[in-house]
Amino acid sequence: MLRADNAFIDIKAPKNIHLMGIGGAGMSGLALLLDSMGHLVSGCDMENTFYLNRIRQQGIQVAMGHHREHLDAFIPDLIIHTSAIAQDHPELIEARRRGIVVARRAEILSIIFNGREGVGVAGTHGKTTTSSMISLIAERAGLQPTVAIGGELSDIGCNAKLGVGNCMVAELDESDGSFELFSPSVTIVTNIDWDHIDHYPSFDDVVSAFGRFARGRKKETPLIACAEDLGVQKLLSTGKIRNVVTYGWGSGWTWGATDIRYQGGGGVIYTAGKNGRILGEVVLRVSGEHNVLNSLAALAASDCIGIPFESAASALAMFKGAKRRFQYVGETNDVIVYDDYGHHPREIAATMAAIAHAFPKRPVHVVFQPHRYTRTEALFQDFARALSDSHRVYLLPIYSADETPIPGVSSFLIADELIGMNKTDSLVCSDFQEASNLVCDSVKPGDLVLTIGAGNIEYLSKQILGSLQKRFPVAGAAAVVA
Repeated sequence: MLRADNAFIDIKAPKNIHLMGIGGAGMSGLALLLDSMGHLVSGCDMENTFYLNRIRQQGIQVAMGHHREHLDAFIPDLIIHTSAIAQDHPELIEARRRGIVVARRAEILSIIFNGREGVGVAGTHGKTTTSSMISLIAERAGLQPTVAIGGELSDIGCNAKLGVGNCMVAELDESDGSFELFSPSVTIVTNIDWDHIDHYPSFDDVVSAFGRFARGRKKETPLIACAEDLGVQKLLSTGKIRNVVTYGWGSGWTWGATDIRYQGGGGVIYTAGKNGRILGEVVLRVSGEHNVLNSLAALAASDCIGIPFESAASALAMFKGAKRRFQYVGETNDVIVYDDYGHHPREIAATMAAIAHAFPKRPVHVVFQPHRYTRTEALFQDFARALSDSHRVYLLPIYSADETPIPGVSSFLIADELIGMNKTDSLVCSDFQEASNLVCDSVKPGDLVLTIGAGNIEYLSKQILGSLQKRFPVAGAAAVVA
């Protein structure tokens, strides 16, 4: 139980639960968990999303928009909301006036998580893929875990599920500091970077939050951390965190990767070691150095919960990736289309590096949708640098994510920076249709198109592919240029 909004919440007792912002990755996952636990779940959101389709398929009622009338329509005992919804929203004000308990997503998820043997995956980047890898390993090892991650896991076809085992794997979000509510049995920090500028004024503030999170884990349980990351190094340099399991390149860490071989067309093979002793070969279908590191974290976590290396490596070889993490969309006339969730310069740079390893000869057309005005204002120069290696850049308007526009902050900040770097092949598009038209007019056989961003850009990748297929109706899956 948890004290939230001046009331105790017993999540085991059946309730009518209404989720505001149910269409997001995290909230939709929580909705599925609560539905599986026997609660009567409903929700609302401002926009239709991919996740709403799955929610509706489960029989969960969804209303569009946020209105206090929902309280009469669904008669909830508990309202759960995302941090993006202000505390003075009319629906929340009316709920409190009626005596309905109001809680944030993390408050409820932490109740479910802290009552189990939880594997908590935190970090500015790589959380979804790492927690997806661990979930698949635990599932194939027969642990029947409960899972709550921020993106759909291709191998189990959802982003959350209720398992009968005591193990739970969860992606823990640092964006609003709510990850400090969780007390994992196994804790992972993939990296620490400056992001969520609206909540963390400086990089030091982010490191401090991760320090509090690390100290909140269950007593004497391990902290698995990427020792290659500068933010993690800063965290560990305080000397206040004990029982640290490190991972990175070479054999100098607890877990290390050597003999790394990138495969043409995608995938990586490497040799994994623990404490300097070679354990064996790891074969990944997913690409990029960042996924080698993610898989090392997954191996370390699996070891901590008693899963043998051979079983974990076998599961990793089957891992297809998480939805929207450098996801193959399709191809026509020897033009390949990929989609990715990257919305921070470091994530974009990692995806671009993965493309360079997998498809070194293909010119890359990148369609980028910046996410949040605050992030764009703080990092537009870094975004330009991350995008500068592409053949051509198409910039969409900023996806606000409920933020108020900031005067002078638009995609033109990134475009102007690219032009200043002599990257003149950058275009600012007014909408999806213009971006699709420009891409289709520009690409040639042998090119690769990447749509990237955390907003609603995932729909654009299919739109571009469909337009290309209409232009080249006879085209098929041509040989991949590596």
